[in-house]
Amino acid sequence: MQFSEKRLEQIKNMPIVESKVKKSKDGKFLMHRTVITDIKPVNYYEAVLEGKQQESEVEE
Repeated sequence: MQFSEKRLEQIKNMPIVESKVKKSKDGKFLMHRTVITDIKPVNYYEAVLEGKQQESEVEE
């Protein structure tokens, strides 16, 4: 299966999801851990924290 360039770019920007399941030492419990890793440039978060909006989103 081949993906379009647009779909490959979307996949590249998706967060990394890791799921781990294990049994407790005493065998009474099942532990399920999910880790979501999202990678964004620092300037993205700086803009979010400063409350900047893109020009197309600003209402007049």
